[in-house]
Amino acid sequence: MTPDSTSTAPVDPTEVETGAIDPAYDPNAATLAAEEQSDGIDDAELAAAEPARDRIDQEAVRTAIFGTWPEERARSRAIAADPEFQRDDSLAMPEHRERVLGQLFKLAEKGTPGLAFPEKHGGGNTAGGNIAAFEELFLADPSLQIKSGVQWGLFGGAIWHLGTERHHDAYLPALMRMELPGIYAMTETGHGSDVASIGTTATYDPETEEFVIDTPFRGAWKDYLGNAAKHGRAAVLFAQLITKGVNHGVHAFFVPIRDDAGEFLPGIGGEDDGVKGGLNGIDNGRLHFTDVRIPRENLLNRYGDVAPDGTYSSPIESPGRRFFVMLGTLVQGRVSLDGSAAVAMQAGLAIAVAYGNQRRQFDNAGTGRETVLLDYQRHQKRLLPRLAQAYAATFAHDEFLRKFHEVFQGIDDSPDNRADLETLAAALKPLSTWQAMATLQEAREACGGAGFLAENRIALLHHDLDIYTTFEGDNNVLLQLVGKRLLEDYAAKFKGDPARTIMSQVADRAFRGIGLARLGGHVGDFGFHGRSVGWLRQPDTQRELLSARVEEPIAEIAAALQKYAKRPAAEQQAAFNAQQDKLIQAALSYAELIQWEAFTRRLDDFDRDSATHRVLTWLRDLYGLVAIERDLGWYLMSGRLTAQRARMVSSYTNRLLARLRPHAQDLVDAFGYTEAHLRARIATGEERERQEEAAAHYERLRASGEAPVDERVQYRDRRRAEKAAAKAAKKAARKG
Repeated sequence: MTPDSTSTAPVDPTEVETGAIDPAYDPNAATLAAEEQSDGIDDAELAAAEPARDRIDQEAVRTAIFGTWPEERARSRAIAADPEFQRDDSLAMPEHRERVLGQLFKLAEKGTPGLAFPEKHGGGNTAGGNIAAFEELFLADPSLQIKSGVQWGLFGGAIWHLGTERHHDAYLPALMRMELPGIYAMTETGHGSDVASIGTTATYDPETEEFVIDTPFRGAWKDYLGNAAKHGRAAVLFAQLITKGVNHGVHAFFVPIRDDAGEFLPGIGGEDDGVKGGLNGIDNGRLHFTDVRIPRENLLNRYGDVAPDGTYSSPIESPGRRFFVMLGTLVQGRVSLDGSAAVAMQAGLAIAVAYGNQRRQFDNAGTGRETVLLDYQRHQKRLLPRLAQAYAATFAHDEFLRKFHEVFQGIDDSPDNRADLETLAAALKPLSTWQAMATLQEAREACGGAGFLAENRIALLHHDLDIYTTFEGDNNVLLQLVGKRLLEDYAAKFKGDPARTIMSQVADRAFRGIGLARLGGHVGDFGFHGRSVGWLRQPDTQRELLSARVEEPIAEIAAALQKYAKRPAAEQQAAFNAQQDKLIQAALSYAELIQWEAFTRRLDDFDRDSATHRVLTWLRDLYGLVAIERDLGWYLMSGRLTAQRARMVSSYTNRLLARLRPHAQDLVDAFGYTEAHLRARIATGEERERQEEAAAHYERLRASGEAPVDERVQYRDRRRAEKAAAKAAKKAARKG
């Protein structure tokens, strides 16, 4: 039982054992009471003290967190809890690489990597379940997770999605069993996110019916490739397909790389990328090719083929659309990173909140008992908004994963849905990976020196997660794609209606009608409107404010670009470049809106009269209001908020922190991670034991009468005596 931090009722001593709240000192009580009198919000419901026994239903929340594929998640969590699959931090890079390679063979025996592949080849035929299982491997070892993603998600996924039946039969069984370790060779030293401009070529020779692979300059070397430095035997290589003197753009090819002894095949060379900023259990490297010949049949020809005479054909006539369809089949990488980032946030917060509920600092009230860290408002403001983000990211990801599953299982596949899925991936992956990096950094700092120790994992998770922000697409580049899509759909809404100006479009809020918006859905009426609970608590209010941060900038950018519509291309590009930062910020705000809406929809899973619904609603509100608070300057300048209401945002956010504080431990416990998953000593209860030992020591010392006198007490008493004597002397002098 965790009492509300503002309650005046006596605290049950058993509650102190959980580290829920410090009975000696509540730093929030005074400020909260003052705010309730001054902020002008009619908030009778929140003002009432929450009953001590009113806790969230952890099982119900955990069910929501596990999402649509709970069995696959649970199965993978069991693997992450097995020491055989866990990271050994004592290993140097070479040994770490070999350990991870061995773990991949063991993982193949478990069967989880085959979940995405067809049943014909021993797979599970569940695209969504496969990603759900993959995400949970993060807590075993991020290197294991990503190396498995290279093998089965990228290398195997490319063969499955871009190849045809002959490729499936030839390669899938072997790669699923780890008999064919593979490389996904797309990125080049000179081109990462701009895949269309890669320099490697595959030129068809009709006389031998072979493709000739070349890297014509140093910038065209394939780089940063998992499995390339040592373990990979073959690659799915992306190159410009040239036949009969025509470049048909980027296509994928199956290319053998090494022989059975692990030596490069003729014409192939490479280098080891060496020590990296993280993920050193993966043998990343670079490859180059000189006149390497492969059979015509090695072209993965689902979307483009070459006949023996060199004639090119494709079921997709448009080269641009063909390119995006081919790359769109590999969106699963971005989907999985979005979910992995949510797992990282959950784990980091589970550790930091547990520690913050046990560690004590400063005897502020002079009671002989120091204050629990999480009772400080500043500590709450560091961690609880991050907790709200973790929940929002988790719920948004489950919706995202369901849409991915529906498209890739053929349940609801269409060109429009694939385009929307691509754009949604480009929005959520940047937001969640940035959120995860910031969360782990804040969690590390909130744990002080303990958070920096490898034994407590946060620093190492941050170390490994860093690369998630730039692989599978640099976050800023992806957000620019989202921004362009928002602009395109905005313009399409009013195509052929010249009577309507850009500014009138702003007033009509065209944004909500675009194709992408339907993936975000609409917020329903949860019955708040009839209650006197304050303007900021209304979901419609929050949604209007969050939407405005997208709609207005998009309209302004459209208006600015419209002036250059008939100008030369160079001027149009310069105009667009001048709007790039605003466009990316609007795309990021749109991703936050998607997370907020997903969180809001998930509230429907809980009884509206339950403590669980109430606490999660507070958490949802905290997510939305912290995002609004961050941009208060914009809201004020745009006239969306008055100064009085802007002040209300920060005031109300602090009130939510105080309301959520007693539930913090339950909210992280609902993630369902055990000590075997977290493997952080500061999250085990050791800190509480140390604190209790110290408190008992000082209590015994005071009781014995042998406690040394504090010099500060002596000094205080002496000064008081001196002042009293001086006062008495002055009084005597006046009488004399």
